[in-house]
Amino acid sequence: MTAGLSAPGFPEDAVRDRARRGAAAIFPDRAGYGHTLHGAGAAPAADGLDAARLVPPVFVPRRLGKLIDLAREPVYADVDTSAAVGGFAATLPVYVSAFGSTQVAGADLGRAVARQAGRLGLPMVIGENVVPVNGYGRVTEGESALLGRLRAYAEAVPDEQGGVVVQQSTEDADAEVWNLVYSDPAARPLLDSGRLGFELKLGQGAKPGLGGMTVLAEPAARRVAGQYLLDPVFGEAAGQVLRSGTPGTFTQEILAHQVHLMRNNYPRARVWVKLPPGRDVGEAAEVAWQAGADAVTVDGAEGGTGWAPSAFLDHVGLPLAECLRRIARPAEAGSLLVSGRMWEGTRVVKALASGATAVGIGRAALLAADTDAEDGLVRFAEALALELRLLVSALGKYAVDDLGGEDIWSDGSPRREAEFA
Repeated sequence: MTAGLSAPGFPEDAVRDRARRGAAAIFPDRAGYGHTLHGAGAAPAADGLDAARLVPPVFVPRRLGKLIDLAREPVYADVDTSAAVGGFAATLPVYVSAFGSTQVAGADLGRAVARQAGRLGLPMVIGENVVPVNGYGRVTEGESALLGRLRAYAEAVPDEQGGVVVQQSTEDADAEVWNLVYSDPAARPLLDSGRLGFELKLGQGAKPGLGGMTVLAEPAARRVAGQYLLDPVFGEAAGQVLRSGTPGTFTQEILAHQVHLMRNNYPRARVWVKLPPGRDVGEAAEVAWQAGADAVTVDGAEGGTGWAPSAFLDHVGLPLAECLRRIARPAEAGSLLVSGRMWEGTRVVKALASGATAVGIGRAALLAADTDAEDGLVRFAEALALELRLLVSALGKYAVDDLGGEDIWSDGSPRREAEFA
């Protein structure tokens, strides 16, 4: 395991347990079976999604239809978990969300995640600032370079599944990251098979309104002094400085123009737009879709793996449940992808029932790969897949795409399917 890799406030032990034991970890300890009462003592809800409940129906006409198709009683194993995620085919309604140049994703951990995400056929986002900080990797193959992650994924992914999405911030644009990837022979297999995408980053859940932040040792800081704001906030004796990126400047017109440019300049790549949990997140999503984005990704205030001021983590940005309430996705629009504390099936299904197309795993993916660099994320996904099948089957449905507002109850009121039409 990587020394010091942790996720404060995140159920790290539970994620690592799933990475070790796979699907068996979604059940209580078998040692207590038969003489221990389970089901009480749940932790208080952290946000609106956690507070909501999934509500199976009494009458299950979809189950009857499935029974007729199968000529037998359907079971949870009959649930189809495949999904279209931002223009890519995925084995689960899940993608690996962006983590960039942060040190916990460095060394060989970024490649371990990429290899396993590829094996699973899950789309993966390579986050911002990797090239300006760690290099591209065309000449010297650094472990943390962007090209190393891309190659590791491409070598492992099955045909016709998954995809890689390369995120770009203001500093990445200065480094012409998208141009590098789009023209690189190493990306050609993904590009030719329609499995390469680019994501325009407007913000993130951990620190909406701010650019990317990290702590650098002084030698590393000197190497990027011309690209970022460097602040000796920790004192001269610390030997470390705060490195900050710029958040970028957007209006409705600028966002629409940027999406149009992406479509024109990279016609063979999928176009994603990442939004922070801002008060106008619904309007921003609408602008992106109308401009032609294949996917809008939204970090709730619970999302983000990077360094952020404590005040932002505790007090800035909308919770994911409220973001979902404010976004109305037209039937003809691209995918709505969301992230924020996604590590187990109930929260995933609640997000899908609330209008999301798929969910992103960030911290959970890092922890799983850190637990076992070869199979940890694979076993974690096995546990998540089983949980999804159990939950969706209990709701009387047999495809994750069939989930809707009628499947969730919160704040004393049932949700109606028409609310998400």
